Amino acid sequence: MIIRIFLILITLISFSKSEDLKSCEWNNKNGNPCITVRKTTNTSEYNSNIKKIIISKKEIEESGATDVVDLLSSIPGLDLKQNGQRGQLTSLFMRGTNSNHTLVMLNGIAINDQSTTQGLHNFGQDFVYTLQQVEIYKGANGVHFGPSAIGGAINFITDINYENSISTNGFDDNNYSTNFNYSKIIENDWHLNLKASLTESNLGSSRFKGTENDGTYNNQFNFNAIKWINDNLKFKSTIYSRHTKADYDGSVSDEIDYKADDKMQAVQAEFNYKKENLENSLIFHHNYYDRFYTGGGYEDTYESNSYVIKAERAVKKNNKTSYGIGSEFKYNDAYFLDNGGWSSPTVKGNNSNFAIFANSGYKFSDDLILSLYARGDDHKTTGLYPTYKVDIIKNYKKIDFNLSTSTGLRNPSLYELYGKNGRSDSYKHVPNPNANPERSQTNELKISYKINKNFSIENTAYRTSIKDALLYDNNLFGGTGYTNNYKDLKQDGIESIINYKGKTQKITLFSTISSSKQTNGAHQLNRPNLTYGLNYLKEIENSLVGNFNLNLNYKHYGKVFDYVGYNIEKVDSTDLINLSLSKKIFNNLFTLNINNLMNENYQRPEGYSQNNRQISLSYRKAFNWN
Repeated sequence: MIIRIFLILITLISFSKSEDLKSCEWNNKNGNPCITVRKTTNTSEYNSNIKKIIISKKEIEESGATDVVDLLSSIPGLDLKQNGQRGQLTSLFMRGTNSNHTLVMLNGIAINDQSTTQGLHNFGQDFVYTLQQVEIYKGANGVHFGPSAIGGAINFITDINYENSISTNGFDDNNYSTNFNYSKIIENDWHLNLKASLTESNLGSSRFKGTENDGTYNNQFNFNAIKWINDNLKFKSTIYSRHTKADYDGSVSDEIDYKADDKMQAVQAEFNYKKENLENSLIFHHNYYDRFYTGGGYEDTYESNSYVIKAERAVKKNNKTSYGIGSEFKYNDAYFLDNGGWSSPTVKGNNSNFAIFANSGYKFSDDLILSLYARGDDHKTTGLYPTYKVDIIKNYKKIDFNLSTSTGLRNPSLYELYGKNGRSDSYKHVPNPNANPERSQTNELKISYKINKNFSIENTAYRTSIKDALLYDNNLFGGTGYTNNYKDLKQDGIESIINYKGKTQKITLFSTISSSKQTNGAHQLNRPNLTYGLNYLKEIENSLVGNFNLNLNYKHYGKVFDYVGYNIEKVDSTDLINLSLSKKIFNNLFTLNINNLMNENYQRPEGYSQNNRQISLSYRKAFNWN
């Protein structure tokens, strides 16, 4: 069947007209709809060729995605594990690294929740309707964004959307979403934008073979403002809020009245100064998490704050050389109280991190560029640790060679450093204030071959080694806790991508062969050795109904090792197909979405049900309210 799909898609390739949105200009004072391209931290003119995937607002809408899990599932090198239906706890494994090795950012500033056990991000709480776009940075990026980006980074962009609209999506009164977008340009060049969304989902039990519904309710709010103070100075601000309530199951099926209440708010203010050969930025950021869980007669509370100030300068010195410098200060505090079955483990503490970073790029010729990056992070508890990256880009005719070596680190979380509980037996959790950071070394080779203006092939080989891994130790100080382990973690892989971009369609064929193990040969859980698939977008001309768009995503998720009962076993692979058909009539967009087209019945992780086939309709109305 899969071979048939490939053959059908290849025969659909044609050469009619299509247009993409252009990148935003610095002085977009007219409010033209465009794709935001944010400058990657710690880069300058001649070393800004950072490997990233940009999913624009248009592509988000065409994908039919409701939440970030839908959006990221089709990306090569990204593997997600969700504890049940929509809204449940979701972990992301990027290029085989652990789930807390992916740094999550809002407009370039890290927002990983400091009250979680190991500092990981729960992607099940993030919905897409108020996001303007998503950036994906695969591979080690700690020298750009800071600690925890060992495997890569995800950047949520909340820029202004100049297309005013209201839309709704769903298939019944228990499974729907509605969202609203309004922008206005007022006097003195102020650009204002308000986004809001509401989503409700009831798709069944989180646990496999469970009978009760574990529903989810989410609302989001996003306010953006831009002001051109003069032709060279621009002010930007964002207020972002999301609130998700979800039923969940703890250790067994059908646990009634187990509820999670997750709130997150963020405020940013940013100044950008730009003129010929010079760019400066100054960002102030605060984000707050408030998570509350009830179940089994217990109530658990998690709270955290992060405060960030970041300043950066990029300079193009001449036609050969560019450089950049910057610094960042981050302060975190967290409170954790678990009244459940672990005898009240608690955390109440804080830490801070001060970083200085710099880069330099030298353009030997149009075909050869050398980039150097360095960063030093001085953590309150673990001390000063440097990271670096060396990157060489060489072009030979139609072939680009990109070779890089880089280091990264993950500092221990507040729970790993200070968490404790009151148990008196050998299973009590004890803090480890002497824990060291996890440290990584990544080597990567990317070869890109542009066959012609329509076809290109990319192959990326990577190898990552992680030393001093913080793993759970039952013997720590007579109890249990996290300690640096002598067993290194090893991730190796090859990603292959074939891209075709015609006038009416785009097709991407991809495969990833990877291995993620400890040095003793033990397999890392929930990381497949093989994934492959395709993403296909086509504008179809039909004389009967007019033009409409087709968006098809297919992904084979290979066999993985997981817990089956109390044993680790290899579980079966899955093949998922999502289909979206959309048609625009004047200012109205109608979309038919079919997720899990073949109604695959699967668990990921084992014991947790995943979404069956879902057929939904959406309607979007664009307005001119200025």
